[in-house]
Amino acid sequence: MSIPSPADGTLELGPLNLHAYGLMLAIGVIVAAIVAEKRATRLGLPEGSINEVATVVVISGVIGARVYHLFTGYSWDEGGIAGALQIWKPGLSIWGAVAGGAIGAVIMAKRKRLDTLLLFDALAPAVALAQGIGRWGNWFNQELFGRPTTLPWGLEIDPAHRPFRYFDSTTFHPTFLYESLFCIALFFFLSWAEKRFNFRRGQTLSLYVALYCTERLAMEFLRVDKASQLFGLRFNGILALVLGIAGYIAFFRIGRKQVGEVTEADAPDLDVETEQ
Repeated sequence: MSIPSPADGTLELGPLNLHAYGLMLAIGVIVAAIVAEKRATRLGLPEGSINEVATVVVISGVIGARVYHLFTGYSWDEGGIAGALQIWKPGLSIWGAVAGGAIGAVIMAKRKRLDTLLLFDALAPAVALAQGIGRWGNWFNQELFGRPTTLPWGLEIDPAHRPFRYFDSTTFHPTFLYESLFCIALFFFLSWAEKRFNFRRGQTLSLYVALYCTERLAMEFLRVDKASQLFGLRFNGILALVLGIAGYIAFFRIGRKQVGEVTEADAPDLDVETEQ
């Protein structure tokens, strides 16, 4: 028993031949925008705030995702300049996407005179949900899987996609699935926790960073794809460790403040069921 992988990364819908990787990312972005808009309104931001910033955030996120990959994991010898522009293929880093999107969000928050921390608090759980959906694009591309495993949920990987050192292995840890399930659970957890514990401004964002980076650090120990290294360790793992620690510190420091009570105290209750 194992999880099969798609034969290729495309979906044929009548005359349309869609790249599943890009399609899953697009679905994730659309769902996140809808959820974030509802959250923003309930957290006290003006109605339509997310719609006003979404385009810039998405574009800057895509640019950031590709630029990060080009400097940390892209093979210029194999892909060249033309391949650098093929964003529907493997090579959109979540680290770059979040960084680029965050820069776009800050710029738009200043231009639209929005509370930046509230905006990020509205976006954070929605981003987690988008990640959970978007990770299925890795399944279609047979990429970013973990070490070989004989567990019943092992992921079948075609020989063409296996690392040379694991060429004789047939099933691998489905790290895309682990991360997808975690991110979806993280969305519901953050939505519940900020209401249950009356978070202050910025705590939802910092807890998202802390918990996601904790999970990502664990995944870095499982993954076998090529990655930039620093001091013999995967650079993405080091980044997850540093950002995760910063997230926990920020969460507890904000929680100790006596001012800046969050969102829920002044806004209607968040109903998680309406955000599914």
